[in-house]
Amino acid sequence: MPEPRVAIVHERFTEYGGSEAVVAELHETWPGSEVFAPIVDPAGVRPPLRRVHDTWLSRAHAATGRRSHAPLLPLAPRALRGLPLGGRFDAVVISHHAFATQAAFATEAPVIAYVHSPARWAWDPAFRAQEAGGRAGRLALTALGALARRCETRAAPRLTHVVANSHAVADRVRDWWGLPATVINPPVHIHRFTPDPAVEREDFFLFAGRLVPYKRPDLAIRAARQAGCRLVVVGDGRFRAQLDALAGPETTFLGAASDAVLQDMYRRCRALLMPGVEDFGIVPVEAMACGAPVLAVGLGGALDTVRPGVTGDYVEPGNDDVVTAALAAAMTDFDPAVYDPTEIRAHAATFAPAAFRARMADTVAQVLDN
Repeated sequence: MPEPRVAIVHERFTEYGGSEAVVAELHETWPGSEVFAPIVDPAGVRPPLRRVHDTWLSRAHAATGRRSHAPLLPLAPRALRGLPLGGRFDAVVISHHAFATQAAFATEAPVIAYVHSPARWAWDPAFRAQEAGGRAGRLALTALGALARRCETRAAPRLTHVVANSHAVADRVRDWWGLPATVINPPVHIHRFTPDPAVEREDFFLFAGRLVPYKRPDLAIRAARQAGCRLVVVGDGRFRAQLDALAGPETTFLGAASDAVLQDMYRRCRALLMPGVEDFGIVPVEAMACGAPVLAVGLGGALDTVRPGVTGDYVEPGNDDVVTAALAAAMTDFDPAVYDPTEIRAHAATFAPAAFRARMADTVAQVLDN
């Protein structure tokens, strides 16, 4: 059968991260597809993507020196509804964080939404308070959250099929949108992260990722102090100054790092710590690809990636003190002999891009056949 004519819509290309990697794999799934986004910064586009159709919001972003896309977000729904999708496509696949499903109003073709998450800062007051910062930030995020909830709710009936990137996200889609969702975990480029039997594991735990509040690096640092265990923190972000003040001598910050440095840390750490609740969590799978076990709070995307006693273990969810104490106890009692690096690597391989592409292709084909 001929390849379907597919349009792929993403919210924005302002930096390159996990969701942009998902769009690249969607494009690989349908090499003849066209990609659209309201805001495109060339720095956020990498091969295999070559061309992304943008909108007038992209020019507004450039006119402000591309300092921040945030002030333009209230205009994103209008730009997405005006995308020139027309009647040229058999299907529209949307990569959604908060506003992208508004593109469903720009087409009569079947719409398949790949949902990284409904906007948590819009629907979850506790998450919003954690992310907002000061009073001005809270007011702005509250107003933006109200807009995002309206947009997501209005677009939901226009979606032909919803795919969630984890079971936790599928639960949010059910609870917040009233829709069922298929679960297809995102692709993880495990070929970039491999074990090396010649490298010995050392006496430190690892936190890796952006230093932002919802990832809870502060809990990893507090747990390391409580347990008296060494902790290496890889990553940078707006939370760094607060973390510097919180850290003791047992914590070392490496800042933002290349894949080579990150792989070296994955290969040498005792285990990766995942103290935040992720929608999915690519970093834990990367660590597993290097044979490292993961100690994660037993919520969110970790429930899809961590197999207790095989690839790591869960610690008890709860308030900050509960999680800190549980992480500290897990670090103190950690026994590397429990885990087989070969089994951990084999589990990580189930998240390889080829599996993602095959499942997405099958899902869209089934939608078009119905």
